[in-house]
Amino acid sequence: MKRIAMVLGAVLIITLLLTVGCAKKQDTGSQPAFEFSYSIFFPPTHIQCITADEWAREIEKRTEGRVKITLYPSGTLSKAPQVYEGVVSGISDIGMSCFAYTRGRFPLLEGLDLPMGYPDGMTASRIATNLAAKYAPEELADTKVLYIHAHGPGILASKKPVETIDQIKGLKVRATGLSAKIVTSLGGVPVAMAQPETYESLQKGVVDATMCPAETLKGWKQGEVISSVTDSSCIGYTTAMFVVMNKGKWDALPADLQQIVTEVSAEWVDKHGQAWDQADEEGWAFVEELGHPVIELSADQQQLWKQAVRPIIDEFIATAEEKNLPGRQLINDIETMIGEAK
Repeated sequence: MKRIAMVLGAVLIITLLLTVGCAKKQDTGSQPAFEFSYSIFFPPTHIQCITADEWAREIEKRTEGRVKITLYPSGTLSKAPQVYEGVVSGISDIGMSCFAYTRGRFPLLEGLDLPMGYPDGMTASRIATNLAAKYAPEELADTKVLYIHAHGPGILASKKPVETIDQIKGLKVRATGLSAKIVTSLGGVPVAMAQPETYESLQKGVVDATMCPAETLKGWKQGEVISSVTDSSCIGYTTAMFVVMNKGKWDALPADLQQIVTEVSAEWVDKHGQAWDQADEEGWAFVEELGHPVIELSADQQQLWKQAVRPIIDEFIATAEEKNLPGRQLINDIETMIGEAK
């Protein structure tokens, strides 16, 4: 009897150990194998932040929970100008921001933002992603580029009608960075300010107009304080936005998970492009609701506007070539791809 009791006791202990072991194994399996932080400067309600979150959820779904990505919107992990370096240094694992926010840091890909006449956000997003992959510039070598997206063409919204380039002369136009150069080349006076300040500045006459993608006319309600929109998409600029990942974190992913992230990222180029175009459509519809006229430039005027901004493009090419960068080839590619998209 004593021996039977000892055997039963041993069996019971082994059973308990196996049960605990299996439970631990199941608990471990229920946890993501890889967890990543994602720094994004858009607020959580912005359509681009929502689209980025959908990207993260799709990756989690296709990897069956092995990869989990947590978004930190509104610059809570790193402010917009610091996002890229934050990914490099490991402050965040993934980051989204604009090349334009750190002028000089991306000397070749800054060319994506030039007033090339982008027709829409979809085209701009596809061109930016394709050319970044084609040229794979050294400026991006310290991260893994997942994809790039870009907004639709910047246009001119003003408090009085602008039908010709001569009517821009002396106008105070809200513009920053590259768009400030565009305003100057057209004869206007650029006034730098953040988007949140633009509504009141237009309302009070601090500025006479703003250079912006159409989406801001509704998204920032700026359509309420202008009276006319000039469709200047013939010189439409964009703002290219990168989505990059820390190289060490990328290299730590198994090949099958890398493949899934790559596939989802390729799909999301168009999803972001669609989101930008949807926002632009809503902006144009808002202007129409308010009864503001939309001025279409004549063919002659379009040519004059293009000629006016050409020195900005030529300056980029010259500066790039001084640095032994393929600036001219990049511009030629952009022009060809825009032509094919129209």
